[in-house]
Amino acid sequence: MFELTGFQRDLLYVIAGAERPSGQEIKEMISKDVGEVNHGRLYPNLDALVEQGYVNKGQHDRRTNFYEMSEKGRESILARREWEDQHVSFLE
Repeated sequence: MFELTGFQRDLLYVIAGAERPSGQEIKEMISKDVGEVNHGRLYPNLDALVEQGYVNKGQHDRRTNFYEMSEKGRESILARREWEDQHVSFLE
């Protein structure tokens, strides 16, 4: 997961917290936290996550795709959280 950008990691967490969100739904959710995200930034990063195997892409209908976590994506988030916990143990 260290090869991902911060924005790509944020996208993973948004996708993990939703049930098969569309690109538009992801855009709306992440924009609440990071500010307006345009299509030119969102979709290339979603495609990169798909290409790297973190996310699966499917179709709701002919015009709308959905995104869902792959097993690699789930395992990567769990491993990342364990790594974070090692380095922020002062919060306990």
